[in-house]
Amino acid sequence: MARSLADRDYVYVWVDGVHFTVRLEDERLCCLAVVGVRLDGKKELVAIADGYRESTDSWAALLRDLRHRGMRAPAVAVGDGALGFWAALRDVFPETNEQRCWVHKVSVYRPSWVALPTSIQPLAKRMLAEDRDAEDREHARDAAKAFDAEFRPKWPKAADKLACDLEILLRFSDYPAEHWLHLKTSNPIDSTFSTVRLRTKVTKGPGSRAAGLAMAFKLIEAAEARWRYVNGAHLVALVRAGATFRKGVLIESEPQDREVAA
Repeated sequence: MARSLADRDYVYVWVDGVHFTVRLEDERLCCLAVVGVRLDGKKELVAIADGYRESTDSWAALLRDLRHRGMRAPAVAVGDGALGFWAALRDVFPETNEQRCWVHKVSVYRPSWVALPTSIQPLAKRMLAEDRDAEDREHARDAAKAFDAEFRPKWPKAADKLACDLEILLRFSDYPAEHWLHLKTSNPIDSTFSTVRLRTKVTKGPGSRAAGLAMAFKLIEAAEARWRYVNGAHLVALVRAGATFRKGVLIESEPQDREVAA
C-alpha cells in the first residue's frame, strides 16, 4: 500500500519523465518522477511511476494519487516544456505556480534551436544565460528584449521560443534569492537519472517494465541519501506561509496600526 503523505508538506517539486528501452517489450518505459522539498528544506523522492509517453492522463493519474494520499498543492513545480505535465498540474493542483527549466530551454540539442544556424547558437546560448542569471526580473526582461531584437528579424521562431515562456521562466524571481539556483532547473532529477541511464546502458535496458521501474526506484533511493538541503532552508517555511519576496529579499510587512504620539 502506498504511504500516506499527510505528514509531509512539499513546498517545491521537480518533475520529469525519463525514457528507457525495455529489452523484452516493444514500448519504451517512461518513468515519471517527482522530487520535493519539505518544509525543513530537505529534498525527498515523492513518487516514481510508470507513465505512457509523459501523457496528460499519466501525469494526472500520478498527481491525483498524490493528492489522495494527502499531498498539499506545492507552491512551485519545476519541469521542462512537456505539455502533458502542465495540463495535468492545472487540473489537479491549479494553485501551484509553474517554473520552466532553463537548461531545457537553453540547450542547443532541444527543439528550441533547430531554426538557428550552428554558427549562431553560441551567441543565443550566451544571451539566454545573461537572461537566466540577471540580478532581478527587471534586468531579465531587459535581457530578453535584447535577445528579441537580435534574433527576431532573421529567426522569429527562435525569438518566439523565449518570448512565449518568458514569464514562466522568470517565476523563480518571486521567491527567495537563495532558492533561485534550485528553481531555475530540474537538475535534481536530471542529475540523479544520469546514474539510472548509465546502468540501463550497461545492461542494454531492463528485461521488463516492472524491472526497469524497480531498478530506477532503487538507484534513486540510494542517491537520495546524498541529497543536501536547499540553500536558505529556513526560508522554505516562509514561502509556504505566503511571505512576499521582492528581488529575492523578504519584504517585512508594515504595521497596520501605529500609535500617534500625543
